[in-house]
Amino acid sequence: MVSSEYGRKIAARFATFDQDGNGYIDREDFNVAAKALLAEFGTPARSDKGQALYGGAEAFWQGMAGIADRDGDQRITRDEFVNGAVKRLHDNPGRFAEIARPFLHAALAVADQDDDGTATLADTERVLKALGVPEDIAAMAAATLDTDADGRVGETEIVDAFARYFDVSDSDEGTGTGTGSE
Repeated sequence: MVSSEYGRKIAARFATFDQDGNGYIDREDFNVAAKALLAEFGTPARSDKGQALYGGAEAFWQGMAGIADRDGDQRITRDEFVNGAVKRLHDNPGRFAEIARPFLHAALAVADQDDDGTATLADTERVLKALGVPEDIAAMAAATLDTDADGRVGETEIVDAFARYFDVSDSDEGTGTGTGSE
Protein backbone atom coordinates (compact mmCIF):
# COMPACT_ATOMS: atom_id res chain seq x y z
CA MET A 1 0.00 0.00 0.00
CA VAL A 2 1.34 3.40 -0.95
CA SER A 3 1.23 5.96 1.81
CA SER A 4 -0.41 9.33 1.63
CA GLU A 5 3.01 10.83 2.43
CA TYR A 6 4.37 9.49 -0.85
CA GLY A 7 1.36 10.91 -2.68
CA ARG A 8 1.89 14.29 -1.00
CA LYS A 9 5.53 14.41 -2.05
CA ILE A 10 4.74 13.41 -5.62
CA ALA A 11 1.99 16.04 -5.77
CA ALA A 12 4.60 18.65 -4.82
CA ARG A 13 6.60 17.57 -7.89
CA PHE A 14 3.59 18.42 -10.07
CA ALA A 15 4.41 22.13 -9.93
CA THR A 16 7.81 21.39 -11.45
CA PHE A 17 6.07 20.50 -14.70
CA ASP A 18 3.10 22.86 -14.67
CA GLN A 19 5.23 25.64 -16.18
CA ASP A 20 2.32 27.96 -16.93
CA GLY A 21 0.56 27.36 -13.61
CA ASN A 22 -2.81 26.51 -15.16
CA GLY A 23 -3.39 23.46 -12.95
CA TYR A 24 -2.49 20.72 -15.41
CA ILE A 25 0.49 19.48 -17.36
CA ASP A 26 0.26 19.41 -21.13
CA ARG A 27 2.48 19.54 -24.19
CA GLU A 28 2.64 23.33 -23.96
CA ASP A 29 4.37 23.12 -20.57
CA PHE A 30 7.20 21.21 -22.20
CA ASN A 31 7.37 23.71 -25.06
CA VAL A 32 7.46 26.58 -22.55
CA ALA A 33 10.39 24.91 -20.77
CA ALA A 34 12.26 24.38 -24.06
CA LYS A 35 11.62 27.95 -25.18
CA ALA A 36 12.84 29.33 -21.83
CA LEU A 37 16.08 27.33 -22.05
CA LEU A 38 16.73 28.39 -25.63
CA ALA A 39 16.12 32.03 -24.75
CA GLU A 40 18.39 31.84 -21.71
CA PHE A 41 21.30 30.56 -23.79
CA GLY A 42 20.53 32.49 -26.99
CA THR A 43 20.13 29.26 -28.93
CA PRO A 44 17.96 29.47 -32.06
CA ALA A 45 14.97 27.13 -32.13
CA ARG A 46 15.88 26.08 -35.66
CA SER A 47 19.45 25.12 -34.74
CA ASP A 48 20.42 21.48 -34.23
CA LYS A 49 20.48 22.02 -30.45
CA GLY A 50 17.14 23.81 -30.54
CA GLN A 51 15.50 21.07 -32.59
CA ALA A 52 16.97 18.40 -30.31
CA LEU A 53 15.58 20.22 -27.27
CA TYR A 54 12.08 20.48 -28.75
CA GLY A 55 12.31 16.82 -29.81
CA GLY A 56 13.39 15.87 -26.29
CA ALA A 57 10.54 17.91 -24.83
CA GLU A 58 8.06 16.09 -27.07
CA ALA A 59 9.50 12.69 -26.14
CA PHE A 60 9.31 13.60 -22.46
CA TRP A 61 5.70 14.74 -22.86
CA GLN A 62 4.74 11.56 -24.69
CA GLY A 63 6.37 9.40 -22.01
CA MET A 64 4.71 11.30 -19.19
CA ALA A 65 1.33 11.24 -20.92
CA GLY A 66 1.70 7.49 -21.39
CA ILE A 67 2.22 7.08 -17.66
CA ALA A 68 -0.28 9.54 -16.29
CA ASP A 69 -2.91 10.79 -18.79
CA ARG A 70 -5.52 8.23 -17.81
CA ASP A 71 -8.45 9.82 -19.66
CA GLY A 72 -6.53 10.55 -22.87
CA ASP A 73 -7.45 14.25 -22.99
CA GLN A 74 -3.81 15.34 -23.55
CA ARG A 75 -3.77 17.03 -20.15
CA ILE A 76 -2.45 15.60 -16.90
CA THR A 77 -4.27 16.75 -13.79
CA ARG A 78 -2.61 16.72 -10.38
CA ASP A 79 -4.61 13.59 -9.49
CA GLU A 80 -3.57 11.83 -12.71
CA PHE A 81 0.05 12.77 -12.05
CA VAL A 82 -0.04 11.51 -8.47
CA ASN A 83 -1.89 8.32 -9.38
CA GLY A 84 0.27 7.64 -12.44
CA ALA A 85 3.42 8.18 -10.43
CA VAL A 86 2.21 6.11 -7.49
CA LYS A 87 1.12 3.19 -9.62
CA ARG A 88 3.98 3.12 -12.09
CA LEU A 89 7.01 4.81 -10.57
CA HIS A 90 6.95 4.10 -6.84
CA ASP A 91 9.16 1.05 -7.20
CA ASN A 92 11.16 2.36 -10.17
CA PRO A 93 11.82 6.14 -10.14
CA GLY A 94 14.66 5.51 -12.60
CA ARG A 95 12.04 4.73 -15.24
CA PHE A 96 10.85 8.32 -15.08
CA ALA A 97 14.42 9.55 -15.47
CA GLU A 98 14.77 7.41 -18.59
CA ILE A 99 11.62 8.98 -20.02
CA ALA A 100 13.18 12.38 -19.33
CA ARG A 101 16.63 11.45 -20.70
CA PRO A 102 16.16 12.87 -24.25
CA PHE A 103 15.09 16.21 -22.82
CA LEU A 104 17.80 16.21 -20.16
CA HIS A 105 20.43 15.30 -22.78
CA ALA A 106 19.30 18.11 -25.08
CA ALA A 107 19.07 20.63 -22.22
CA LEU A 108 22.63 19.76 -21.23
CA ALA A 109 23.76 20.26 -24.83
CA VAL A 110 22.20 23.73 -24.87
CA ALA A 111 23.99 24.63 -21.63
CA ASP A 112 27.28 23.04 -22.73
CA GLN A 113 29.08 26.11 -24.04
CA ASP A 114 32.29 24.31 -25.05
CA ASP A 115 30.70 21.10 -26.38
CA ASP A 116 32.58 18.81 -24.00
CA GLY A 117 29.46 16.97 -22.82
CA THR A 118 29.19 18.82 -19.52
CA ALA A 119 27.93 22.16 -18.24
CA THR A 120 29.59 24.45 -15.73
CA LEU A 121 27.92 24.97 -12.39
CA ALA A 122 27.06 28.52 -13.44
CA ASP A 123 25.39 27.28 -16.64
CA THR A 124 23.61 24.52 -14.73
CA GLU A 125 22.29 27.19 -12.38
CA ARG A 126 21.07 29.17 -15.42
CA VAL A 127 19.19 26.08 -16.67
CA LEU A 128 17.52 25.56 -13.31
CA LYS A 129 16.46 29.21 -13.06
CA ALA A 130 15.12 29.14 -16.64
CA LEU A 131 13.02 26.13 -15.63
CA GLY A 132 11.55 27.98 -12.67
CA VAL A 133 13.79 27.00 -9.76
CA PRO A 134 13.98 30.01 -7.41
CA GLU A 135 17.28 31.88 -7.62
CA ASP A 136 18.18 31.25 -3.98
CA ILE A 137 17.87 27.50 -4.51
CA ALA A 138 19.35 27.16 -8.01
CA ALA A 139 23.02 27.60 -7.01
CA MET A 140 22.72 25.05 -4.21
CA ALA A 141 20.90 22.62 -6.50
CA ALA A 142 23.54 23.03 -9.23
CA ALA A 143 26.31 22.27 -6.74
CA THR A 144 24.38 19.23 -5.52
CA LEU A 145 24.16 17.94 -9.09
CA ASP A 146 27.98 17.97 -9.32
CA THR A 147 28.37 14.66 -7.50
CA ASP A 148 32.03 14.17 -8.45
CA ALA A 149 32.95 17.75 -7.41
CA ASP A 150 34.74 18.53 -10.68
CA GLY A 151 32.93 21.84 -11.17
CA ARG A 152 30.92 20.47 -14.09
CA VAL A 153 27.66 18.56 -14.46
CA GLY A 154 27.31 15.69 -16.93
CA GLU A 155 24.38 13.68 -18.23
CA THR A 156 24.79 10.78 -15.80
CA GLU A 157 24.75 13.17 -12.85
CA ILE A 158 21.60 14.87 -14.15
CA VAL A 159 19.71 11.67 -14.94
CA ASP A 160 20.67 10.13 -11.59
CA ALA A 161 19.56 13.29 -9.75
CA PHE A 162 16.28 13.31 -11.65
CA ALA A 163 15.62 9.73 -10.55
CA ARG A 164 16.45 10.66 -6.94
CA TYR A 165 14.11 13.66 -7.13
CA PHE A 166 11.25 11.33 -7.98
CA ASP A 167 12.29 8.73 -5.41
CA VAL A 168 10.17 10.11 -2.63
CA SER A 169 9.67 6.85 -0.81
CA ASP A 170 8.82 7.12 2.85
CA SER A 171 12.15 5.73 4.01
CA ASP A 172 14.22 8.19 1.97
CA GLU A 173 13.62 11.52 3.67
CA GLY A 174 15.82 14.19 2.19
CA THR A 175 16.34 12.62 -1.20
CA GLY A 176 16.16 14.84 -4.18
CA THR A 177 18.33 17.48 -5.70
CA GLY A 178 18.42 19.68 -2.66
CA THR A 179 15.88 22.06 -4.13
CA GLY A 180 14.07 22.29 -0.82
CA SER A 181 10.73 21.36 -2.33
CA GLU A 182 10.18 18.26 -0.26
